[in-house]
Amino acid sequence: MNIIIIDDDPLVVESLKTIINANGIDILAVGYDGPQAIKLYNRHKPDLILMDIRMEEMNGIEASKEILKADPYAKILLLTTFQDDEYILSALSLGCKGYILKQNIKGIFPAINAVHSGNLVFDSKIVKNIKRYTEKDIDLELSDREFDILLLVAEGLNNKEIAERLYLSEGTVRNYISNMLEKLSLRDRTQLAIYYYKLKFGVDE
Repeated sequence: MNIIIIDDDPLVVESLKTIINANGIDILAVGYDGPQAIKLYNRHKPDLILMDIRMEEMNGIEASKEILKADPYAKILLLTTFQDDEYILSALSLGCKGYILKQNIKGIFPAINAVHSGNLVFDSKIVKNIKRYTEKDIDLELSDREFDILLLVAEGLNNKEIAERLYLSEGTVRNYISNMLEKLSLRDRTQLAIYYYKLKFGVDE
């Protein structure tokens, strides 16, 4: 796997390089703002781009929009100190694959691996914050069990992890997700997670 790191704080960049190199991941390049992120992504086409949100000139959300416009399959993992709901929604709506907090140092490498494997990843603190007021705001044609699975899909868990959390078989989880996708006229689990967050934030298509 190879990645690009983008953060406007050189000390953070160096810290991330140390953590990531120690786990055997190749770092193709580093940058310090949105325009550099776009330029470096187009030049190197990395497996994943790890990018800060709050940056001068062009933030990580704006840079992600430009990158994903040119390459919808780009895997972008956003890294920030903020738990802003608007940022979370924007990241999902654009097609970013994850949103984790910088203070969760131990979670950075697992998050990179999860996104590279095709999963969505959200920091547990963000998910807990959302769960506090989600159920009363969402009126879905879903059963209680389907809603439980929807929450875990939005959290970024894969089928095996969901099965373990809810004491179900993987086959049962797959069936539930297939039924939910058909019921909600969605294509895949990424759209399912986006659907969840858009409902939570009251945003229309």
